[in-house]
Amino acid sequence: MTNNYLSASLASDASANFGRIEWVLQGLIILSLLAFALETLPDLSPLQLQALHGFEVFATVVFTVEYVARVWLTRPWRRYVFSFYGLIDMLAIAPFYLSLGVGSESLRSLRLLRLFRILKLARYNVAMLRFYRALVIAREELILFGAMALILLYLAGVGVYQFEHVAQPEAFRSVFDGLWWALCTLTTVGYGDVYPVTAGGKLFTFAILVVGLGVIAVPVGLVASALTLAREEIERATGQGMQNPSARPMVSSDD
Repeated sequence: MTNNYLSASLASDASANFGRIEWVLQGLIILSLLAFALETLPDLSPLQLQALHGFEVFATVVFTVEYVARVWLTRPWRRYVFSFYGLIDMLAIAPFYLSLGVGSESLRSLRLLRLFRILKLARYNVAMLRFYRALVIAREELILFGAMALILLYLAGVGVYQFEHVAQPEAFRSVFDGLWWALCTLTTVGYGDVYPVTAGGKLFTFAILVVGLGVIAVPVGLVASALTLAREEIERATGQGMQNPSARPMVSSDD
């Protein structure tokens, strides 16, 4: 009976208990990330540091209970432990336990692992689930356009180097300087520290920007279409699950 209750609370999207638990966990994740930032303030008193440490202990205990419960409820347990979210849940609590046996210098780097907690938010957000499904649906096309973007980036870096190296030897000393310019230009960061001054370089930049806009715009459209398909897919799955609750797994293999 206890196993069934916890299973419904942790794995059933239709469960009121799950709804309450997920909101508590989301809030705790956000507060723990805020506490991580507060710990970096330079003028904290010993009492404030102690309070932040106490909250970290509390959050770690809660996340540990969640992790153990999910391991217990999943059959086989390896399906969860070695899944994406299983690894994220482990990384979210590992820094605290690892810090118990290491020095202060190692602790500083281990604390960065706590930032993995932000990825836990995706599990409790339906919109994030839809976005993940959309990326899965359009993954082949996105990989293709990602490769095209890298090729365009390289060609832009080499091209601008050829046009500008003689006119600006200090700004474009190598192809790598050209790649830095191409990255800033194609991502529209536009630091302005390096820019073409020759007529050929300016025309080349115009052509690269036109092609670059197309390379960026097409994947956006693909993801938008995939989001629509993902929404329909999730709604169908949710509807079938509501009609046949016994068909739901205790814990999703994606968790």
